[in-house]
Amino acid sequence: VLKWSADGKTAAEIGDILNISVPTANFHIKNVIHKLRASNKTAAVVQALVSGLLG
Repeated sequence: VLKWSADGKTAAEIGDILNISVPTANFHIKNVIHKLRASNKTAAVVQALVSGLLG
C-alpha cells in the first residue's frame, strides 16, 4: 500500500489494484502511518524511502 502511495496512487486506485474497498485501503494507509510514527501519508512515504523499506 505504501509503495503505491509513493507512486501517487489514491486510496481508490490502491483499492482497485488490490481488489479491496476504499475504507480498507485507508485503514492500511493509516496503519502504516501509525507504525512509522509519521504525521501523514507523505511523511510515512518519505520515512520509508529514507529507511530503505521501499527499495
